[in-house]
Amino acid sequence: MSAGTGARAARAALAAVSEPGDALVHDAVALHGPEEVLSRLRAGDGTVLPGRASARRLEGYGHRLAALDEAAAAPDGAGSAGGGAGAADGDPARALRLVCPGDEEWPSQLDDLALAGASGGFPLRPPLCLWVRGAADLRALAARSVAVIGARAATAYGEHVAADLAAEVAERGWTVLSGAAYGVDAAAHRGAVAGGGSTVAVLACGADAVYPRGHELLLHRVAQSGAVVSELPPGATVTRSRLLQRNRLVAALTRGTVVVEAAVRSGTASTAGHAAALGRTVMAVPGPVTAPTSAGCHALVRAGRAVLVTSGAEVVDAVGRLGDDAAPAPRGEERPEDGLTPVQLRVLDALPVRRGAPVARLAREAGLDLGSVRAALGLLVLEGLAEADEHGHRVSAALRARRRPERA
Repeated sequence: MSAGTGARAARAALAAVSEPGDALVHDAVALHGPEEVLSRLRAGDGTVLPGRASARRLEGYGHRLAALDEAAAAPDGAGSAGGGAGAADGDPARALRLVCPGDEEWPSQLDDLALAGASGGFPLRPPLCLWVRGAADLRALAARSVAVIGARAATAYGEHVAADLAAEVAERGWTVLSGAAYGVDAAAHRGAVAGGGSTVAVLACGADAVYPRGHELLLHRVAQSGAVVSELPPGATVTRSRLLQRNRLVAALTRGTVVVEAAVRSGTASTAGHAAALGRTVMAVPGPVTAPTSAGCHALVRAGRAVLVTSGAEVVDAVGRLGDDAAPAPRGEERPEDGLTPVQLRVLDALPVRRGAPVARLAREAGLDLGSVRAALGLLVLEGLAEADEHGHRVSAALRARRRPERA
């Protein structure tokens, strides 16, 4: 069910006065609803926030709300965050629209951020809403999507691999998602467009902005083939904390994340960490052993936290199902397991029925490396075939129930 007009306006206003990933505001909205939270914050009532908000933080919300209300009351309504939609002379690649939880276009996988709770001590929360420009439906784009990310100061090798890999993924009908930064991100977007596919750019500023400035034409092309997305209202500018928060959206929107080039400590590494915490497939492209820009990729593979990939076909194999790219299956009853890859089937067969097993045990039982098992588990959980408990992973309750009649 689509959010009502009042709730939509409240979400937009709260997004304008709080920072992305603000756990206090998100949790308050989950408890009381956006309109109630907005009304009580306007009144200076901090009891609406779970836990204890500092007086300084509460005062900050109040000042920003007053400034927002003043801007909205101006004759031209400049600065209002009440939706941010615009006709942009009829060009859908420039017009903004507001997408909220409950809308048909809302990508429901973003809600996994609330379930994950935290990643490496970093609190994870879904966005209050999203501003989108582009003619394509965001939910449909994200349903079959892969993030291709990496260093801004990419090497020629990194940009070449990112573009080729993204083009191949796009040619197979998958959306390529990235952050529109210089280097690997830009190469991935360009590769997807060259492959005749769709691409999505997630920004750490308003979706109406051009950032970085040199990517005006690129962002327009992204919006023409896919979408430009942000949880920040129109006019918002980039900050370091917003760049870091943007990474959680990149990880959550997609089925898997490919790291093309990255230093050991980088924003790219944080995105990979969020993807792993969300149960998404993490992949890494190898590079020269002497290159610092590939050290992060090698570290992920060495630690068993990423699957090594060298082509778009390997990426699709890691995150997809055989049925995504194969001919229609023969007639007969369809089973959830039918479209799994051989690796995913081996992990599914190794899963216990009752008490969950840790990844290391599953790797021994399936005869696979830790990275391959983690990647397969992420997809099995997304497909509803596996579930986690306090001991590890096991066959999901839904699959157990389905198997009982077969064994009766």
